[in-house]
Amino acid sequence: MGKNNKTLRQKLNTEETAGIICTLPFTFGFLAFTLVPMLMSLYYAFTDYDIKNPPVWAGLKNFIKMFTDDPRFVKSLQVTFYFALTSVPLRLIFALLVALLLLRTTKATSFYRAAYYLPSIIGGSVAVSILWKRMFAKEGVVNAILGMFGIHTTFAWLGNKHTAIWVLVVLAVWQFGSSMLIFLSSLKQIPQSLYEAARVDGSNKWQQFWKITLPLLTPTIFFNLVMQMINGFLAFTQCYIITQGKPMDSTLFYTVYMYEQSFQFNNAGYGAAMAWVMLLIIALITAVLFGTKKFWVYEGGL
Repeated sequence: MGKNNKTLRQKLNTEETAGIICTLPFTFGFLAFTLVPMLMSLYYAFTDYDIKNPPVWAGLKNFIKMFTDDPRFVKSLQVTFYFALTSVPLRLIFALLVALLLLRTTKATSFYRAAYYLPSIIGGSVAVSILWKRMFAKEGVVNAILGMFGIHTTFAWLGNKHTAIWVLVVLAVWQFGSSMLIFLSSLKQIPQSLYEAARVDGSNKWQQFWKITLPLLTPTIFFNLVMQMINGFLAFTQCYIITQGKPMDSTLFYTVYMYEQSFQFNNAGYGAAMAWVMLLIIALITAVLFGTKKFWVYEGGL
Protein backbone atom coordinates (compact mmCIF):
# COMPACT_ATOMS: atom_id res chain seq x y z
CA MET A 1 0.00 0.00 0.00
CA GLY A 2 2.80 2.38 0.95
CA LYS A 3 4.63 1.57 -2.28
CA ASN A 4 1.50 2.41 -4.31
CA ASN A 5 1.09 5.75 -2.52
CA LYS A 6 4.73 6.61 -3.19
CA THR A 7 4.33 5.75 -6.88
CA LEU A 8 1.16 7.87 -7.06
CA ARG A 9 2.91 10.85 -5.43
CA GLN A 10 5.80 10.56 -7.86
CA LYS A 11 3.39 10.47 -10.79
CA LEU A 12 1.53 13.52 -9.51
CA ASN A 13 4.79 15.41 -8.95
CA THR A 14 5.90 14.53 -12.47
CA GLU A 15 2.60 15.73 -13.96
CA GLU A 16 2.73 18.91 -11.88
CA THR A 17 6.27 19.63 -13.04
CA ALA A 18 5.31 18.98 -16.68
CA GLY A 19 2.30 21.26 -16.33
CA ILE A 20 4.43 24.09 -14.91
CA ILE A 21 7.01 23.71 -17.69
CA CYS A 22 4.29 23.73 -20.39
CA THR A 23 2.67 26.88 -18.98
CA LEU A 24 5.92 28.79 -18.51
CA PRO A 25 5.96 30.29 -22.07
CA PHE A 26 2.42 31.61 -21.65
CA THR A 27 3.10 32.86 -18.12
CA PHE A 28 6.27 34.64 -19.22
CA GLY A 29 4.55 36.10 -22.28
CA PHE A 30 1.57 37.31 -20.23
CA LEU A 31 3.79 38.96 -17.61
CA ALA A 32 6.31 40.45 -20.04
CA PHE A 33 4.03 41.56 -22.84
CA THR A 34 0.63 42.15 -21.18
CA LEU A 35 0.59 42.71 -17.42
CA VAL A 36 3.84 44.69 -17.05
CA PRO A 37 3.11 47.01 -20.05
CA MET A 38 -0.40 47.62 -18.71
CA LEU A 39 0.92 48.61 -15.29
CA MET A 40 3.56 50.83 -16.89
CA SER A 41 0.94 52.55 -19.07
CA LEU A 42 -1.24 53.10 -16.00
CA TYR A 43 1.67 54.90 -14.34
CA TYR A 44 2.47 56.91 -17.47
CA ALA A 45 -1.18 58.00 -17.67
CA PHE A 46 -0.59 60.16 -14.60
CA THR A 47 2.66 61.68 -15.85
CA ASP A 48 4.10 64.10 -18.37
CA TYR A 49 6.12 61.75 -20.56
CA ASP A 50 7.59 62.51 -23.97
CA ILE A 51 9.50 59.20 -24.40
CA LYS A 52 12.84 61.05 -24.67
CA ASN A 53 12.95 62.18 -21.04
CA PRO A 54 12.00 60.48 -17.76
CA PRO A 55 8.30 60.75 -16.83
CA VAL A 56 7.26 63.50 -14.42
CA TRP A 57 4.28 62.93 -12.12
CA ALA A 58 1.33 65.12 -13.16
CA GLY A 59 -1.62 63.60 -11.31
CA LEU A 60 -4.95 63.96 -13.11
CA LYS A 61 -3.66 66.61 -15.54
CA ASN A 62 -3.96 64.40 -18.64
CA PHE A 63 -7.52 63.34 -17.82
CA ILE A 64 -8.64 66.88 -17.01
CA LYS A 65 -7.18 68.19 -20.26
CA MET A 66 -8.80 65.34 -22.16
CA PHE A 67 -12.35 66.25 -21.18
CA THR A 68 -12.05 70.04 -20.84
CA ASP A 69 -9.41 71.32 -23.25
CA ASP A 70 -9.09 68.94 -26.19
CA PRO A 71 -11.78 69.22 -28.88
CA ARG A 72 -9.99 66.63 -31.05
CA PHE A 73 -10.40 64.07 -28.27
CA VAL A 74 -14.15 64.67 -28.23
CA LYS A 75 -14.23 64.53 -32.03
CA SER A 76 -12.35 61.22 -32.08
CA LEU A 77 -14.85 59.78 -29.61
CA GLN A 78 -17.78 60.90 -31.76
CA VAL A 79 -16.24 59.46 -34.93
CA THR A 80 -15.38 56.15 -33.25
CA PHE A 81 -18.86 55.73 -31.78
CA TYR A 82 -20.42 56.54 -35.14
CA PHE A 83 -18.17 54.06 -36.91
CA ALA A 84 -18.71 51.24 -34.40
CA LEU A 85 -22.47 51.71 -34.03
CA THR A 86 -22.86 51.83 -37.83
CA SER A 87 -20.45 49.19 -39.09
CA VAL A 88 -21.05 46.48 -36.46
CA PRO A 89 -24.84 46.06 -36.98
CA LEU A 90 -24.41 46.19 -40.76
CA ARG A 91 -21.64 43.59 -40.61
CA LEU A 92 -23.72 41.23 -38.46
CA ILE A 93 -26.80 41.60 -40.66
CA PHE A 94 -24.77 40.92 -43.79
CA ALA A 95 -23.00 37.97 -42.15
CA LEU A 96 -26.33 36.43 -41.10
CA LEU A 97 -27.83 36.83 -44.59
CA VAL A 98 -24.84 35.16 -46.23
CA ALA A 99 -24.86 32.38 -43.61
CA LEU A 100 -28.51 31.69 -44.43
CA LEU A 101 -27.65 31.51 -48.12
CA LEU A 102 -24.77 29.10 -47.49
CA LEU A 103 -26.82 26.86 -45.22
CA ARG A 104 -27.77 24.67 -48.15
CA THR A 105 -24.90 22.34 -49.02
CA THR A 106 -23.82 22.18 -52.66
CA LYS A 107 -20.62 21.23 -54.48
CA ALA A 108 -19.48 24.85 -54.44
CA THR A 109 -20.40 25.55 -50.79
CA SER A 110 -16.85 24.98 -49.48
CA PHE A 111 -15.44 27.35 -52.08
CA TYR A 112 -17.94 30.09 -51.22
CA ARG A 113 -17.29 29.71 -47.48
CA ALA A 114 -13.56 30.12 -48.03
CA ALA A 115 -14.10 33.04 -50.41
CA TYR A 116 -16.38 34.88 -47.99
CA TYR A 117 -14.03 34.23 -45.06
CA LEU A 118 -10.95 35.48 -46.90
CA PRO A 119 -11.70 39.22 -46.35
CA SER A 120 -11.67 38.65 -42.58
CA ILE A 121 -8.11 37.36 -42.86
CA ILE A 122 -6.66 40.01 -45.17
CA GLY A 123 -9.15 42.85 -44.61
CA GLY A 124 -7.10 44.54 -41.89
CA SER A 125 -3.83 44.45 -43.81
CA VAL A 126 -1.96 47.46 -45.11
CA ALA A 127 -2.11 46.15 -48.68
CA VAL A 128 -5.92 45.94 -48.66
CA SER A 129 -6.18 49.41 -47.12
CA ILE A 130 -4.01 50.84 -49.90
CA LEU A 131 -6.10 49.01 -52.50
CA TRP A 132 -9.30 50.35 -50.92
CA LYS A 133 -7.87 53.86 -51.02
CA ARG A 134 -7.15 53.54 -54.74
CA MET A 135 -10.60 52.09 -55.43
CA PHE A 136 -12.32 55.16 -54.00
CA ALA A 137 -9.97 57.71 -55.55
CA LYS A 138 -11.24 60.16 -58.18
CA GLU A 139 -9.96 57.92 -60.97
CA GLY A 140 -10.63 54.73 -59.05
CA VAL A 141 -12.63 51.60 -59.76
CA VAL A 142 -15.77 52.81 -57.99
CA ASN A 143 -16.17 55.88 -60.18
CA ALA A 144 -15.29 53.76 -63.25
CA ILE A 145 -18.09 51.31 -62.41
CA LEU A 146 -20.52 54.18 -61.95
CA GLY A 147 -19.45 55.45 -65.37
CA MET A 148 -20.41 52.09 -66.90
CA PHE A 149 -23.97 52.78 -65.72
CA GLY A 150 -24.00 56.26 -67.19
CA ILE A 151 -23.03 58.07 -63.98
CA HIS A 152 -19.83 59.80 -65.06
CA THR A 153 -18.19 61.40 -62.07
CA THR A 154 -14.81 62.16 -60.53
CA PHE A 155 -16.27 62.47 -57.06
CA ALA A 156 -13.64 62.40 -54.31
CA TRP A 157 -15.12 59.87 -51.90
CA LEU A 158 -12.25 60.27 -49.46
CA GLY A 159 -12.13 64.04 -49.80
CA ASN A 160 -15.71 64.63 -48.66
CA LYS A 161 -16.32 64.68 -44.93
CA HIS A 162 -19.76 63.11 -45.37
CA THR A 163 -18.64 60.12 -47.46
CA ALA A 164 -15.11 59.41 -46.21
CA ILE A 165 -16.33 57.68 -43.06
CA TRP A 166 -18.63 55.48 -45.13
CA VAL A 167 -15.67 54.24 -47.18
CA LEU A 168 -14.24 52.90 -43.92
CA VAL A 169 -17.63 51.51 -42.86
CA VAL A 170 -17.99 49.60 -46.13
CA LEU A 171 -14.51 48.15 -45.67
CA ALA A 172 -15.44 47.01 -42.15
CA VAL A 173 -18.69 45.44 -43.35
CA TRP A 174 -16.76 43.64 -46.11
CA GLN A 175 -14.83 41.81 -43.37
CA PHE A 176 -17.86 39.81 -42.28
CA GLY A 177 -16.40 36.34 -42.81
CA SER A 178 -15.61 35.36 -39.22
CA SER A 179 -19.10 36.29 -37.98
CA MET A 180 -20.61 34.49 -40.97
CA LEU A 181 -18.88 31.21 -40.11
CA ILE A 182 -20.03 31.45 -36.48
CA PHE A 183 -23.61 32.09 -37.62
CA LEU A 184 -23.39 29.20 -40.07
CA SER A 185 -22.19 26.82 -37.36
CA SER A 186 -25.05 27.87 -35.06
CA LEU A 187 -27.65 27.52 -37.81
CA LYS A 188 -26.61 23.92 -38.35
CA GLN A 189 -27.21 23.17 -34.66
CA ILE A 190 -30.91 24.06 -34.86
CA PRO A 191 -32.94 20.79 -35.02
CA GLN A 192 -34.79 20.33 -38.30
CA SER A 193 -37.68 18.82 -36.33
CA LEU A 194 -38.63 22.32 -35.19
CA TYR A 195 -39.02 23.49 -38.78
CA GLU A 196 -40.94 20.34 -39.71
CA ALA A 197 -43.37 20.93 -36.84
CA ALA A 198 -43.75 24.57 -37.87
CA ARG A 199 -44.52 23.57 -41.47
CA VAL A 200 -47.15 21.14 -40.23
CA ASP A 201 -48.75 24.03 -38.32
CA GLY A 202 -48.81 26.08 -41.53
CA SER A 203 -45.94 28.48 -40.84
CA ASN A 204 -44.21 30.03 -43.84
CA LYS A 205 -40.47 30.69 -44.19
CA TRP A 206 -40.69 34.18 -42.75
CA GLN A 207 -42.60 33.01 -39.69
CA GLN A 208 -40.12 30.16 -39.17
CA PHE A 209 -37.25 32.63 -39.25
CA TRP A 210 -38.81 34.97 -36.66
CA LYS A 211 -40.21 32.28 -34.37
CA ILE A 212 -37.47 29.63 -34.55
CA THR A 213 -34.24 30.72 -36.24
CA LEU A 214 -33.81 34.20 -34.78
CA PRO A 215 -34.63 33.34 -31.13
CA LEU A 216 -32.27 30.35 -31.16
CA LEU A 217 -29.56 32.47 -32.76
CA THR A 218 -29.68 35.21 -30.11
CA PRO A 219 -26.80 33.71 -28.04
CA THR A 220 -24.63 33.68 -31.16
CA ILE A 221 -25.76 37.20 -32.09
CA PHE A 222 -24.81 38.33 -28.58
CA PHE A 223 -21.35 36.76 -28.84
CA ASN A 224 -20.69 38.30 -32.26
CA LEU A 225 -22.04 41.65 -31.11
CA VAL A 226 -19.70 41.83 -28.12
CA MET A 227 -16.62 40.73 -30.07
CA GLN A 228 -17.28 42.92 -33.10
CA MET A 229 -18.16 45.95 -30.98
CA ILE A 230 -14.80 45.68 -29.21
CA ASN A 231 -13.04 45.37 -32.59
CA GLY A 232 -15.00 48.35 -33.88
CA PHE A 233 -13.79 50.63 -31.10
CA LEU A 234 -10.20 49.45 -31.58
CA ALA A 235 -10.11 49.88 -35.37
CA PHE A 236 -6.87 51.50 -36.47
CA THR A 237 -5.22 50.30 -39.71
CA GLN A 238 -8.02 51.26 -42.09
CA CYS A 239 -8.17 54.85 -40.89
CA TYR A 240 -4.42 55.34 -40.52
CA ILE A 241 -3.62 54.07 -44.03
CA ILE A 242 -6.62 55.34 -45.97
CA THR A 243 -7.52 58.74 -44.50
CA GLN A 244 -5.23 59.56 -41.55
CA GLY A 245 -8.32 61.11 -39.96
CA LYS A 246 -8.98 63.48 -42.86
CA PRO A 247 -10.85 65.44 -44.12
CA MET A 248 -11.40 67.85 -41.23
CA ASP A 249 -11.05 65.03 -38.65
CA SER A 250 -14.23 63.43 -39.99
CA THR A 251 -12.56 60.00 -39.88
CA LEU A 252 -10.32 60.55 -36.86
CA PHE A 253 -10.59 57.24 -35.04
CA TYR A 254 -9.81 57.23 -31.34
CA THR A 255 -6.88 54.83 -31.78
CA VAL A 256 -5.37 56.98 -34.53
CA TYR A 257 -5.54 60.11 -32.38
CA MET A 258 -4.03 58.15 -29.49
CA TYR A 259 -1.19 57.07 -31.80
CA GLU A 260 -0.64 60.66 -32.93
CA GLN A 261 -0.43 61.92 -29.36
CA SER A 262 1.94 59.15 -28.32
CA PHE A 263 4.36 58.93 -31.24
CA GLN A 264 3.92 61.99 -33.46
CA PHE A 265 3.44 64.65 -30.79
CA ASN A 266 5.72 62.79 -28.30
CA ASN A 267 3.05 62.95 -25.61
CA ALA A 268 3.12 59.33 -24.44
CA GLY A 269 1.64 60.18 -21.05
CA TYR A 270 -1.45 61.65 -22.67
CA GLY A 271 -1.66 58.68 -25.03
CA ALA A 272 -1.52 56.27 -22.11
CA ALA A 273 -4.33 58.16 -20.41
CA MET A 274 -6.40 57.90 -23.59
CA ALA A 275 -5.76 54.16 -23.70
CA TRP A 276 -7.16 53.69 -20.20
CA VAL A 277 -10.19 55.82 -20.99
CA MET A 278 -10.89 53.60 -24.00
CA LEU A 279 -10.49 50.52 -21.80
CA LEU A 280 -13.12 51.92 -19.42
CA ILE A 281 -15.44 52.78 -22.32
CA ILE A 282 -15.20 49.24 -23.74
CA ALA A 283 -15.72 47.76 -20.27
CA LEU A 284 -18.81 49.94 -19.78
CA ILE A 285 -20.29 49.01 -23.16
CA THR A 286 -19.61 45.33 -22.52
CA ALA A 287 -21.25 45.61 -19.10
CA VAL A 288 -24.32 47.24 -20.66
CA LEU A 289 -24.58 44.47 -23.24
CA PHE A 290 -24.34 41.80 -20.54
CA GLY A 291 -26.82 43.72 -18.40
CA THR A 292 -29.42 43.78 -21.18
CA LYS A 293 -28.72 40.19 -22.21
CA LYS A 294 -31.58 38.75 -20.15
CA PHE A 295 -34.14 40.83 -22.05
CA TRP A 296 -33.42 39.54 -25.56
CA VAL A 297 -31.08 36.53 -25.50
CA TYR A 298 -32.82 33.15 -25.45
CA GLU A 299 -31.03 30.73 -23.12
CA GLY A 300 -33.69 28.06 -22.75
CA GLY A 301 -31.69 25.53 -24.76
CA LEU A 302 -32.86 23.40 -27.63
